[in-house]
Formats: sequence, structure tokens, C-alpha cells
Amino acid sequence: MQRLNKFIASSGLCSRRKADELIESGVVAVNGKIVKEQGFQVRAKDKVTVNKVLICPKKLEYYKFYKPAGYITTCDDENGRKTIYDVIPDELKELKPAGRLDKDSTGLLIMTNDGDLINMLTHPSLKVTKVYTVSVEGRVGIDDLEILYKGIEIEPDKTAYAEAAVIEVNNKSTMLQVVLRQGMNRQIRKMFDYIGHPVISLKRIQHATISVEGLKRGQIKPIKPAQIKDLKNYLKKLEKSQND
Repeated sequence: MQRLNKFIASSGLCSRRKADELIESGVVAVNGKIVKEQGFQVRAKDKVTVNKVLICPKKLEYYKFYKPAGYITTCDDENGRKTIYDVIPDELKELKPAGRLDKDSTGLLIMTNDGDLINMLTHPSLKVTKVYTVSVEGRVGIDDLEILYKGIEIEPDKTAYAEAAVIEVNNKSTMLQVVLRQGMNRQIRKMFDYIGHPVISLKRIQHATISVEGLKRGQIKPIKPAQIKDLKNYLKKLEKSQND
């Protein structure tokens, strides 16, 4: 027996939170009868439909992918641009990314059919850590780092924050490590544009506890079970800290 929302999430259709919304809206049926009860328990032999379409639990899969530059993070693009699914093998194209990287950015994307995990990795309330190496034009100074840390209003009523440390600097450019706990669109690029140091290159090297280490550009590999366990424990701790 398991809760209906967990059963729906295990099909890869959506997260448990979204499943709760589907249940409340009256589009979920168990053995032909509409169920709106939160916490409803289903058995392995029960038939569950969403919008009259039968769903079944799937084996949860977890991969890490090194996104190359020049590809957008989406399934299809109406403008015909190249997407990450032009690189990912056909047998893994049902996997979805936890978050996005823009076309010109490279690095780690966690790919999975676990809707709950994607929701936790991307939900703004959890403030999941993401780490990047960023090369920018010019010499970045201490004053610039303080501005990034204190926050920049990159959109009306939206303030972006970043923790940055200089790795290497010369007369023409600066290499930094940047840590985010937000997920705003093109956040790093907008922040560095604001302080007068446009981004030259941007690479995500870590998302939560998962690192891009061991991957070549364009390569995708399964995440080890022990690493998945560590990741889920990390996310549970963040969730607990938000609820305390």
C-alpha cells in the first residue's frame, strides 16, 4: 500500500505536490472511481488513471549530464535550435532536467524521471546550493564581491544574491567560483553585467551534493546509489530546516 500522490509521482508524471493538485481537481480515478481524498492508499493491483489515462510506476533513474555549449535545456524548440536531447541517447530521452542552463552555459545537469526529486532540487524555498566556475571580463575586486553578496535587483522586485570568490585574475579577465541558492533566469550573467564584468564563460560544477567530476563534455552517466542516498538525505535536511 502507498499513498495515491506517491503512486502518481512514481509514474514520472509529476511531483507529489502536483499530484495532490490533480487529485483535488477530480481527474484521478482508482479502479474507475474518482478519488479526491488526500492520503488515499492504493494497492499494487489497483488501476490508477489521470484524465482517463492509465499510469504505472516506473523504475526511477538518476543520471548526471555534462551539457555542452550551444544547446538549450528543453525537449523541443519551435525555432529549431539544438537541444540537450540531440546529445542524450534515445533510451534516456524520457528523463527530465532538474533546472536549466542557458544555451551558452556548460556543466552539470541532473537528469531523472523522479518528479519529487526535481521539485525539491528546484523549489526556491529549499535554497539548494549550486556551484559554478565563471570567467568574466576585467578585474573583479573586493567591492564587486560585496555587491554580489548584498544583492542586486536584476528584475523589478527580484533581488539576486551570489557568493563569489576569485580563483585567478589577470589584466583582461577574472576566474571565480560562484555559489547560488536561487534559480533566477540568467542570474549570474545579469549580476555580472550589472557590476560591469560581462560573463565570458559559465560552467556549473555542482548541484546540491552531485558533482560534474568524472564527466567529459556531452557525456551522461548514472549516478551511483550511494550518491542518490546522500542527495536525498541532504534535501530532507534542507526541507526539515525550513519546517522547523
